[in-house]
Amino acid sequence: MHNDELLYNIALTKVENVGAITAKTLISYCGSAKSVFEERKSKLIRIPQVGSAIAHAIKDKSALEKAEKEIDYIQKHRIQVYFYLDENYPYRLKNYNDCPLLLYYNGNADLNQDKIIAVVGTRRITEYGKDLVTQLIKGISHQPILVVSGLAYGVDSLAHKLCVVENIPTIGVLGHGLDRIYPLENKKLACQMTEHGGLLTEFGINTNPDRENFPMRNRIVAGMCDAVVVVETKRDGGSMITAEIANNYNKDVYAFPGRTHDLYSNGCLHLIKNHKAQLIENAEDLILNMRWDVNTTGDKQIQQQLFIDLNEDEQALVDLLQKDNEVHVDVFYQNLELSPSKLASLLLNLEFNGIIKSLPGKRYSLVQ
Repeated sequence: MHNDELLYNIALTKVENVGAITAKTLISYCGSAKSVFEERKSKLIRIPQVGSAIAHAIKDKSALEKAEKEIDYIQKHRIQVYFYLDENYPYRLKNYNDCPLLLYYNGNADLNQDKIIAVVGTRRITEYGKDLVTQLIKGISHQPILVVSGLAYGVDSLAHKLCVVENIPTIGVLGHGLDRIYPLENKKLACQMTEHGGLLTEFGINTNPDRENFPMRNRIVAGMCDAVVVVETKRDGGSMITAEIANNYNKDVYAFPGRTHDLYSNGCLHLIKNHKAQLIENAEDLILNMRWDVNTTGDKQIQQQLFIDLNEDEQALVDLLQKDNEVHVDVFYQNLELSPSKLASLLLNLEFNGIIKSLPGKRYSLVQ
């Protein structure tokens, strides 16, 4: 990304009252972030969701000034910036209309790794919860799985720490900028994570860890993973927000059960009882449910004559599946210019004809 392009992309996130959805609307009408700032105010006002207040804010130079300071920090600390149209932007996240316009990343883990889970739960973790997290992380250590969490006290911190010990890549999604760590007690852990994963945020420098930022953080946690695992939470805990978002994103959600009268098992039991999470007892349950126990190293070649009646779009889907044994639905969106309804119809038709099969986690594979 050229500095000029980066400047305007960042500046658009600095405009007051412009969130991710409005920013993308502006770009779709104007063509680029730079064009948004160059567009006449009279035309900006007529764009849906904009109006005079936002149009005036766009013409204010303060957003560009803030963006210049952000770039100084990025360059000094070698921060990676992923714009939502970039190829290396987390593909699982980018197809949701409320995904961040851009992400700041300090780390070395692949944000598009084949297998990604989120581990979330209460800040007031109990001894029971500690045992669950410990067994879960140890139980997935033989799998190439990236673990995402929120670097908060309790379940989040323990999951990250154990991942560092087990040499599992782990990403902390922050509710503030990369120029600070919250809670401060996790500063050493955060440094370790940049060598064993990374830190990710949509917030720029000088952003405090304000309460309203954390639900926004939670949607990134939910959106960039294949499955969310809820360890312990109260009914009104922040992890319930993550689980709810994950359900809305059609992600797989799993929860550990507990005793009915335990405060920090209430949320998990509620999710299970209302069919918003599947019950798991250990890492093996998670791996089996996600079908990550299946050996995908065998021969991936499929005899082409089986698909002689496929149309162009169907063949394109099959070609992707021939390259990789299992393909997430977001990969189809990323590689093929198909509407959600068109893609759903193609997948259903191929499944009815016994060519592909659907798997847990919104994945598909060829019928062998």
